[in-house]
Amino acid sequence: MTELGDLLADVAARVTRYRESVADVPVFPDDTTGVREKLGDLPEKPAAPADVIRRLADAVEPALVANTGPRYFGFVTGGALDAATAADMLATGWDQPAFNKITSPAAAIVEEVAGEWLKDVLGLPSGASFGFVTGGQGANTVGLAAARHHVLARAGWDVERRGLHGAPPLPVVASEERHATIDRSLRLLGLGTDAVRPVRADGQGAVDIADLERKLDGPAIVCLQAGNVNTGAFDDFAAATEIAHRHGAWVHVDGAFGLWAAAAPSLRRLTTGLVKADSWAVDGHKWLNVPYDCGYAFCAHPESHRAAMALTAAYLTGQGEGGVRAPSDFVPESSRRARGFATWAALSELGRSGIAEMIERCCALARRFAEKLDACEGVSVVNDVVLNQVLVSFGADTDRVVEALQRSGECWMGATTWHGMRLMRVSVSNWSTTEADVDRSVEAIRRAIRNREASGTGLT
Repeated sequence: MTELGDLLADVAARVTRYRESVADVPVFPDDTTGVREKLGDLPEKPAAPADVIRRLADAVEPALVANTGPRYFGFVTGGALDAATAADMLATGWDQPAFNKITSPAAAIVEEVAGEWLKDVLGLPSGASFGFVTGGQGANTVGLAAARHHVLARAGWDVERRGLHGAPPLPVVASEERHATIDRSLRLLGLGTDAVRPVRADGQGAVDIADLERKLDGPAIVCLQAGNVNTGAFDDFAAATEIAHRHGAWVHVDGAFGLWAAAAPSLRRLTTGLVKADSWAVDGHKWLNVPYDCGYAFCAHPESHRAAMALTAAYLTGQGEGGVRAPSDFVPESSRRARGFATWAALSELGRSGIAEMIERCCALARRFAEKLDACEGVSVVNDVVLNQVLVSFGADTDRVVEALQRSGECWMGATTWHGMRLMRVSVSNWSTTEADVDRSVEAIRRAIRNREASGTGLT
C-alpha cells in the first residue's frame, strides 16, 4: 500500500473505532484543558502526514462531543448514517468543487438526482428549484433572497441591480417565535430586523392566523414554521398561505427539521397545505442524518431563485450547458463542497420507507420520554409532543438538574426559556437512538433529581 493508502486506512480505522464506541463514551467531554497544549505551536519545518494526523487525533479525541451517538438530545442533531459518512469521506478524497459541470460533472449530476429525490420524499412541487447549502441558516437566506427578488420585481424594482436604497417597502410578517436564523438572514439581505411585523403565537408556538391577517396589508414576505424550535408545533399552512397569497405575499417555510414530517405517513397531516408555499428550507444534517454541513433550499419560482443567486463572469463556462444543471446558480457559494454525494448515499441507504420509519420512530421515542418524565414526581412536560421535541420543567431547579445531567455524561440535553419558563429541551433525531437509550437517559435524569434532593436543595 502507498503512503497515502496507509494514511487513509489509519484514518478509516480511527473513525471506525470512534463510531463503534460512541454509544459508550461520555456524551460530553470531562476535561478539554489539555487540547491546546497538545496541539502545540506552529512547526518550523514540514512533518510526515502520518505524524500530523496522529498528533491531531490524539489531541482532540478526548474533547469530542458524542453528538453522533444515540443519547445526544441537546439540539436537533442527527448522527451521520454509515453510507453518508463513507460518501462524505469519498467527497473529501475526490475533492470536487461543485460549481458546475465543468468543475465537476459528477458532483453536478449527483446533486441534481439527489435534489429530485428530496422533492419527491418531501412532497414538494416537481418543478421547484433547489440548492444544497450549509444548513438551515443558508437555506433560509436563499429562500428569503428569492422572495426579496420576486416581490420587488413585481413592484418594478430590480433589487439585484439597484439594491435596496429607494426600493419600495418590503415588510416581513413572521411569528414572534420564529427561529433566530430568520432575523440573521434579514440582516444579511439588507432588509433588517425592523422590517419584521411580529405575529402572535398560540399556546404551542404556532402562528395566530387572525393576527397574521391583521398584519398583512399588501405585498410582503410571510415566514411560516414547520416545527417550532422549542415545541415542534406546526403553523396552519393551508390557512396562512391562502391569506398571504390573497395579499400578494410570498410564503417562506422554515422547516429545518419539521419539514421531514412530510416524509412520514403518520405525520404528514402536520404539513397539510405546505406545498402551496413559495420557498422552503430544511436541513440534511438534522433528520436525514448526513454529516455536517448540509441543508437544502427549495423554491417554487426557479427564475426568481436563480436571479437572486446566480453569477456570471467572462472566465466562467459550463453554466447550464449540455442539459446539466449548474449547482452554483442556486446558492451563495461559488467554492462549495459536493454535498450531493452524502445526500444521495443517505437517501439510498434508507429508501422511502426507511426515512419514514426513522422519522416516526424518533417521534415515538420523544413520546416515550414525555410519558416517563411526566410520571416522575415534581416533573412536568409542558408542551404537546406532536413531533420530536419535549419541554420539561423541574420547577426552580431546572437549570441545576440540567447541569447535573450534562456533567454525568450519560446523555446531553440543553436548557431553554419558553413562555417565561426555564425548561429542559429534549430533541430526538438520531437514527441510532433506541428505547433503551431513552430509558437509560430517563434514569440519569431521575438520579440527577435524587442528587439534588440529597444535597438538601430539592425540587421546588
